[in-house]
Amino acid sequence: MKKLIGPFKQIVTLANLPLRGKLDDSQLEIVENGGILISENLIEKIGDFKDLKIDLENSNDTFELHLIETEQICLPAFVDAHTHICFGGNRANDFAMRNGGKTYLQIAESGGGIWSSVLHTREASQEELLETLLERINSLLKLGITTIEIKSGYGLDVENELKMLRVIQQAQIQTKATLIPTCLSAHLKPRDFEGGNKEYLEYIIKEILPIVAKENLAKRVDIFIEKSAFLEEESRDYLLKAKELGFEITVHADQFTPGSSRIAVEVGAKSADHLEASTDEDIVYLANSDTVAIALPGASLGLGEPFTPARKILDNNGILAIASDWNPGSAPMGNLLVQASILATFQKLSTAEVLSAITFRAAHALNLSDRGILQKGKKADFVTFETDNFQNILYKQGSLLAKNIFIDADIQKF
Repeated sequence: MKKLIGPFKQIVTLANLPLRGKLDDSQLEIVENGGILISENLIEKIGDFKDLKIDLENSNDTFELHLIETEQICLPAFVDAHTHICFGGNRANDFAMRNGGKTYLQIAESGGGIWSSVLHTREASQEELLETLLERINSLLKLGITTIEIKSGYGLDVENELKMLRVIQQAQIQTKATLIPTCLSAHLKPRDFEGGNKEYLEYIIKEILPIVAKENLAKRVDIFIEKSAFLEEESRDYLLKAKELGFEITVHADQFTPGSSRIAVEVGAKSADHLEASTDEDIVYLANSDTVAIALPGASLGLGEPFTPARKILDNNGILAIASDWNPGSAPMGNLLVQASILATFQKLSTAEVLSAITFRAAHALNLSDRGILQKGKKADFVTFETDNFQNILYKQGSLLAKNIFIDADIQKF
């Protein structure tokens, strides 16, 4: 049975926009007093609400009418293409120490950092991880985010990496959100591993990834390329071997030192994430490829580091997405809209550029072409805000909360 939802004060469809490069707000398609017609959980048509209703009544088709009784605007639901929300423990002390002047290395040496999250995640049971993961998923859903990438990377051995990925798989059964798992066993070499980086990466290839593939726990592999994690050449070899096993690739690149984004391009990674330290030459190289540049402003805010050069990426015709990087250490906020609004201010991004970066361009980074745009044939996932102008969403910098979240045209209850 068909469903008609509306009327909306404005529907910002994000249709007919290019995948790459800069955007002006004048390019946005905005349907005033619009309605969304749904058929079999997919969008059939968007247009004037009254006209759509009259056409349905004249067609003799049975249909369900979902009336929007307050002034609301409607957007495609948001996509968070980079998170670490499956974890145990808490790293509030890291944040306090960092603000007190301690360096990343000093915090790690005192028992903090990623290794702290590894120990807490290993100690947590699957039931405990699942409970807290579902809480975080629901927090993102309430913000209008219906597609969520989730990484492993706090287990760092066969047993605990598989535990994390199985928890994400279990969570998918219990949520209407779409979860995209990514194997980040190459987050860093664990302290209790006997051997060097090369041996640990070979351990992942031989002992972890075959089981991940067999159990269909993830189709994507990530690695943190950095002096404190894995070096460029060993990372390239690892990524190429992962591709041979059939995995898609994404990369933590250029967070503190430049150059590793080039590895992402060379191996055909779907995205290069972070990029705070990218040089102008790195940006041009990345922008001339099909690899999506994912900005993570939450990490910049959490660490007090520069923002990803988003403006330069777009001006060089690159593909820009924005994600939250929600994790227990460097990016504990988890609010994508707040972060995207702040990035827009510092990088002078148009509203069209920001909205595209958290919808269809972010979906493209996850190899998803069925969402992020409100048009015929797309998944009926959308979010509404109780306001009379879509510009108020970024203007309020995340303080204007989502009113309704629809997944497959069904309104979500929390």
